[in-house]
Amino acid sequence: MAKSRPLPDAADEWSVTDLAPALEAHAPVMVITGAGVSTGSGIPDYRDHQGSWKRGSPMQLSEFTGSEYGRQRYWARSLVGWRTVEQARPNAAHRALATLGDRGVVGSVVTQNVDGLHQAAGSPNVLDLHGRLDRVECRDCGRIIPRSLHQAQLEVANPDWAAAAQARYTAPDGDVELGDVDYDRFVVPACEACGGMLKPAVTFFGEMVPKPRVAAAFAALEAASALWVVGSSLMVWSGYRFVRAAAAAGKPVYVLGLGVTRGDAEASGRLTADCAEGLARIIRALPAGAVAD
Repeated sequence: MAKSRPLPDAADEWSVTDLAPALEAHAPVMVITGAGVSTGSGIPDYRDHQGSWKRGSPMQLSEFTGSEYGRQRYWARSLVGWRTVEQARPNAAHRALATLGDRGVVGSVVTQNVDGLHQAAGSPNVLDLHGRLDRVECRDCGRIIPRSLHQAQLEVANPDWAAAAQARYTAPDGDVELGDVDYDRFVVPACEACGGMLKPAVTFFGEMVPKPRVAAAFAALEAASALWVVGSSLMVWSGYRFVRAAAAAGKPVYVLGLGVTRGDAEASGRLTADCAEGLARIIRALPAGAVAD
């Protein structure tokens, strides 16, 4: 994992009155979002404002696919943690980005989040770079089912689990830290169609983002005049590569968020603010012709 880079010099810290006209001048911009956009919906982030893990790193793909115990642990924790994601609703940051999309300031939204909240807020052009947690896929036959169906199957197979297990910490992917529990007794249902291995339809750490999805994101970047990073630390390559590509193409990169990002060195300017607050201020600063009341 690449180390986080320091913030740019103070001269590179922009005000709202700097950022708003820059966005308007390059509209529609491509936006890439991260966990900082969804924290206002009750979905926590992985990292602190310095880019460090708040807890141990998430489960790797190799652990999930290579170990029955790993799958038991993941689905046992996810059975409890899914409640947080399922009940989450769009917050002011999601709604502001949808508004900016409707008004033509924002074009494509490429999100690293897996919660589906951009779509729920009404953003018209969203690419789920890391997939969707509300879907479950079979790694053997490719069948995709709603997470709600798999959740019901998990609860039937483990009738006392949800009541007995108490979550201590929830992660953006619905994973939780539980108390003293015995994962060996947790039953993981197989695919009803082929008996294969079921996995959430998201990109795990250690897993490659599907090539067609990456190509679609690069196509969106090529069509945009600028890239705007909102609420992402960019500490993983899957998101940071678009900052590198934008900078290499001579396209300005703007950053909105509270903490250090891996892309600060490439940024033309950044606004350090809570996502919802910063987006609201940008909307207010845009000319009436760009964003109507």
